[in-house]
Amino acid sequence: MFFPDRLQGIRAGRRVKEQEEKTMRRWNGWGDDSIQPQLPENGLTFLKDRIGAATRLPQAILEDVISKVPPSRLPDQPLISRDPETRIRHARGQSLPDWLAMRSGHIPAYPDGVARPGNTHQVRELLQLARDQGFHVIPYGGGTSVAGHINPLAGDTPVLTISMARMNRLLDLDTESQIATFGAGTPGPLVESQLRAHGYTLGHFPQSFELSTLGGWIASRSSGQQSLRYGRIEQLFAGGTVETLRGSLRIPTLPASSAGPDVREMILGSEGRLGIITEAKVRVTPLPEQESFHVMFFPNWTLAREAARRMVQAKLPLSMLRLSNEEETRTQLALAGHPAQIRLLENYLALRRAGSTKCMMTFGITGSPRQCRFAREEVRRLCKPFRGVYMGTGMGRKWAEKRFAMPYLRETLWELGYAVDTLETATDWDNVDTLMGMVEDNLRHGLMEYNQPVHVFSHLSHVYPQGSSIYTTYVFPVADNYRNTFARWQHLKDTTSALIVNNRGTISHQHGVGKDHAPWLPVEKGELGMMAIQGLLDTFDPRGLLNPGTLIAGNDTEDGERPES
Repeated sequence: MFFPDRLQGIRAGRRVKEQEEKTMRRWNGWGDDSIQPQLPENGLTFLKDRIGAATRLPQAILEDVISKVPPSRLPDQPLISRDPETRIRHARGQSLPDWLAMRSGHIPAYPDGVARPGNTHQVRELLQLARDQGFHVIPYGGGTSVAGHINPLAGDTPVLTISMARMNRLLDLDTESQIATFGAGTPGPLVESQLRAHGYTLGHFPQSFELSTLGGWIASRSSGQQSLRYGRIEQLFAGGTVETLRGSLRIPTLPASSAGPDVREMILGSEGRLGIITEAKVRVTPLPEQESFHVMFFPNWTLAREAARRMVQAKLPLSMLRLSNEEETRTQLALAGHPAQIRLLENYLALRRAGSTKCMMTFGITGSPRQCRFAREEVRRLCKPFRGVYMGTGMGRKWAEKRFAMPYLRETLWELGYAVDTLETATDWDNVDTLMGMVEDNLRHGLMEYNQPVHVFSHLSHVYPQGSSIYTTYVFPVADNYRNTFARWQHLKDTTSALIVNNRGTISHQHGVGKDHAPWLPVEKGELGMMAIQGLLDTFDPRGLLNPGTLIAGNDTEDGERPES
């Protein structure tokens, strides 16, 4: 089944799309600028009790930042926009340092231009121009990176950002093989809506689903919330086309192969260093007949963690499992609003012996009615010895309704003067408690020299028979200026990252390496492993023009990385 790209090249439509991006997408934060969730009053009191009151920092105005954008160093080219506002909107991602840069208006470097190719041929044309004239090239999907993937380096070399926004369509659907071909710039909602029209789903739902793109998921080895059923992106990526500085790389869609190293695996997690993914072929699944999300509480972390391990090792047919520790459970209930209902819930749980140390588990069941009934019964049977209190689907529905809106809460907290960031890793089951405790303890006490507590909580977001991911959130009041706020974040990030990689954790389970994590990659890969990765980069990009500084830290650094006061 082939879908012609009917709208490519319609310039009027492209202009409308670009104007919509400018009027709806926040230039200095997350998502749609009309969405501003409110923090319930008891939620604000909860934060103040733990880490004190906070005062919002002054924020730069877009017009003032536009006036600071230097002239472009790129030549005229029909596909390239050198418009200052467009360059600002593609200059940073969504990490906390990116927020500080955008909110302060002190952005160390901008792309010199942004191109929006509409097809593989135009990507090839832009890469040829970059090779001939020595530009740095940064691929741009949804701009949701929290690890510095898309940030230009300051220096003498012009930077071209290639946005994949126009390559956002379902190009082909092979229903016999269940393989769909998409333009790599297709964002999550368009992936699902275009497949749903034909009765299929990809089933990849990262928290950034609203904005992130299929090509970005592949390039950063993303994991979706329902990976227990559908798999991580490495299980879903079947092949496709990658445009490189050495030519086109076409990866066939083979169900399996023993023919040497897997080129497909080389592209997964390559983060734009080898080339630009233009078309992605992915393994899709017929839409399930039923899907529901359930909540269960356990009396304490030890029982809850053991129940989660047993569930995944028993290979129960679940689509997701998320387990919040004691502090995250307490925080979620405090920020949920409806204090009277929460009191009733907590009174009931206390009667069931799940009191002040309770931990909340959310799990998804997806499939046929028979499969769903079996999974629900098996979960309840397996969790009974661990004193699980099953709460049904009411709270699960609320979670499903809001699961992609959580990043907006960061905006709300920022407006109240609180900085929010996350760290994530994965480790074997025998090390989960130890590593989570070390991470939380380091963050919680990381700003003691400023007499500033940090609010820290964690959950297991993805579980495997061997081990689990650990996803930790930390919140602290901003300092008296941007520079000092950045310095506090840098201390927390650096010390905890070093602790993770030196204690059997990966530097990234689902966010990729980017520039922010690159210094810690050698600990995980080892000297010989890093030599092999560098050799791969040298083969595809011997001059280092593609996304330099990402994945492997180079000698180039961003001038003035610390935001101004």
